[in-house]
Amino acid sequence: MKRLSALALLLLIAAPSSAADKQKKTKEPVPTGQLDSLLPPAPRYLVPQSALAQVRNPKEIEQETGGRLGVALVDKQGALLLGFNRDEPFAMCSTFKAPLAAAVLIGAEGGKFGLEGEISFSKDDILDYAPVVKANRKRGRMSMAELAQAAVEVSDNSAANLLLPMLGGPQGLTAFMRAHGDSVTRLDRNEPDLNENAEGDPRDTTTPAAMAGLMGRLLFRDMQGETAERLRGWLNASSTGDKRIKAGLPEGWTSGSKTGTCGTAYNDVALVKSPAGDEYILAIYLDRPSVDAKKAEAAIAETARAALEFVGQAQKSGLE
Repeated sequence: MKRLSALALLLLIAAPSSAADKQKKTKEPVPTGQLDSLLPPAPRYLVPQSALAQVRNPKEIEQETGGRLGVALVDKQGALLLGFNRDEPFAMCSTFKAPLAAAVLIGAEGGKFGLEGEISFSKDDILDYAPVVKANRKRGRMSMAELAQAAVEVSDNSAANLLLPMLGGPQGLTAFMRAHGDSVTRLDRNEPDLNENAEGDPRDTTTPAAMAGLMGRLLFRDMQGETAERLRGWLNASSTGDKRIKAGLPEGWTSGSKTGTCGTAYNDVALVKSPAGDEYILAIYLDRPSVDAKKAEAAIAETARAALEFVGQAQKSGLE
């Protein structure tokens, strides 16, 4: 196992993104009335040698998969702690269902609709992968809360499609994400077309930093207590990521996540909690690996373990 050099760690932990570099050279933007961006300047860390000795280089993990790996970790204050290919675009696949559920919950908070309001559907609305909606086929309707829960916990594709029109379609969900500080993530299509993941296609993409930042802002800042707890509960109940981030958790850590799989992509976005009670959002995206699904998921687990073990040992310095 190779070890990270000091230079590589500096780049991994606190290197400003290229977008941030460009902002330094431009004038202050005119206020738009939108919420501020989640990500403040990267924090400084005092890193013990023991931490340096035990962290695997994500570049090495990436090379072993034959694909492209992206990682971002943000803390509860919105600071970006770790990043590798953090600003590169990746297909969201089903990870979009986490902000989708948040949008439904926040919409209900604001009185746009009631979570118990029911949406009717027919057999034409039922996609191949829709276990919960299929189970309610005879009933022919489900509440918005039931649909949002199904979209997160089992990644039900029809549940997501039935919810999207209530938010204004894919463009409506994109507008929601913009309003909550994410200027990068975009949803352009419904299930299953959004899973195409054509190389170079910007549609239905995010970056690890953008998705981690968005989910951190939603769960830690923008959602009210009971609403945030409901989404946490759905994430914690999800079993689709048992072999990804959850499988790599260091001892005493817990997580709840939303996965995404596009055939050529393996993703996981998780709310993780340390033994001390500190919470983070960890986003890991793996695109076009040459290894099989089992090894791709193992690579995500290994990446998660490296990131969280490092953060567990790092000592914060100069952070509010």
